[in-house]
Amino acid sequence: MPVTLVNPQGLPKPEVYRQMSIATGSKLVFLAGQVARDADGGRVGEGDLAAQVEQCYLNIGTALAEIGASFDDVAKLTVYVVDWSPEKFPLLGEGVARAAAKLGVDPVKPITLLGVAALGEPDLLVEVEATAVID
Repeated sequence: MPVTLVNPQGLPKPEVYRQMSIATGSKLVFLAGQVARDADGGRVGEGDLAAQVEQCYLNIGTALAEIGASFDDVAKLTVYVVDWSPEKFPLLGEGVARAAAKLGVDPVKPITLLGVAALGEPDLLVEVEATAVID
């Protein structure tokens, strides 16, 4: 596997993400931010943060499968959440867990979580972009 996840000594050891990934593959994959849309562009989980997070992660899995990769090849995620507050952590975690179960992967990755005022469309609550490394 071209991506190894690490929590370096001297840094906090979070349970829900890793501080660093070491990538040894030869191709970098930069996936545009994925939102809560199905294959036909239909809205998924309107008003439901957990459902939208789940769809974002599933879309990442779908995109990577198209090129022979998987969520395991993801080196880093950036998550943008509208009107972020710590009270939303359980919903974020629920959506990630549901997607991970469907994808059959460990979703723990280096992650940057950003609270934003809005996304590209008013019904969107979350957007997730991924960087992957493949051989």
